[in-house]
Amino acid sequence: MRGLDIAIAGCGPCGMAAALLLHRAGHQVTLFERFEAPRPVGSGLMIQPTGMAVLAELGLRDEAIRYGARIDRLFGKAGKRVVLDVRYSALRRRTAFGIGIHRAGLFAMLHDSVLRSGIPVHTGHEVTGSTLLGTRRSLCFDGGTTGSFDLVVDALGTRTPLARSTGRSLAYGALWASLDWPMECGFDCRTLEQRYDRASIMAGVLPIGTPPGTTTAQAAFFWSLRADRLEDWHDEGLSMWKDRVAALWPACAPLLDQICDPAQLTFARYFHRTLTRPAEPALIHIGDAWHSASPQLGQGANMALLDAWALARGLEDAGDVEEGIWRAVALRRRHVRVYQWLTALFTPVYQSDSLLLPMIRDRLVGPLSKLWPATVIQAAMVSGLVADPLGPLGLRENEPG
Repeated sequence: MRGLDIAIAGCGPCGMAAALLLHRAGHQVTLFERFEAPRPVGSGLMIQPTGMAVLAELGLRDEAIRYGARIDRLFGKAGKRVVLDVRYSALRRRTAFGIGIHRAGLFAMLHDSVLRSGIPVHTGHEVTGSTLLGTRRSLCFDGGTTGSFDLVVDALGTRTPLARSTGRSLAYGALWASLDWPMECGFDCRTLEQRYDRASIMAGVLPIGTPPGTTTAQAAFFWSLRADRLEDWHDEGLSMWKDRVAALWPACAPLLDQICDPAQLTFARYFHRTLTRPAEPALIHIGDAWHSASPQLGQGANMALLDAWALARGLEDAGDVEEGIWRAVALRRRHVRVYQWLTALFTPVYQSDSLLLPMIRDRLVGPLSKLWPATVIQAAMVSGLVADPLGPLGLRENEPG
């Protein structure tokens, strides 16, 4: 099926990837964005082999590798105990590695492609709802409504006004900062490193390559924090917080030296939600608008890219819009369910007030995870390849160009 008139709400990576794929499939696509100028929000993220398979189809995989930093290992310690040691090499595939990248890098690649493709982007349009008009649907804004479309794609994220409120906010979020990479300080430029104190404190350093507009390699630094303690953190003052970070992880001193203003740190809140019906007449929710979770397994952007690909694939051979969007949901439902469950299972082990779970993690699970087959299972989970997401979508892991 070709030639549909499609509106996409949200100009983040999810919406832009969907726009590019649907435009390439022969549909008329229009993007709507609430900001006056589209912009990335956040710091670093991980692109896994699943997300890279979609970027390869868009011709952007090699560009992502140039912008970002190759990640071969995830490594974490609680005190002197190694409690996380995941190596992509356990999968024995040349394509098995991640890419740490600044959100600005992923955003720039997709946004430039959207502009080159001539896809219309209407900025300053904050979506407040939608209206079904027969078999078509319009978008509602503060200042009025659009004309009707054959399909509206909701890529507005967790707090989308186009779906009913569901799920729950998670107690723990994280402070994030993008900083210059600390040279000669013992950090491995191909490793995401973390340090833990029980499950209530987690610090991490993720290499994110050289984002657009910079000439220096950077790191995303993050520190877990209960959302209800954010005001206390501000009141405590930067100096006391930096002392606590340095006490947990002395090697972070060169990173901490770069932080001189609390405004350099952005607080990210996390939510766990899954819509039971991600499609309605002439409307489909994708990415975080359908499913969102904590970033423990690093799947958010990758799941969104897979959703975008599934939508284009579902519409391809469908007889009508309704059949196409439900085909897309069917292509993704199993993988979404598996990773929503896995993330819900593992999040309390690393971000919670529990005393028992981190004790089990440190004394039992950590040592056992170094043994086969746990090494392979962990690598498969982190890479996003559990539940075979690529096969049903007709995607494959691609070698770098």
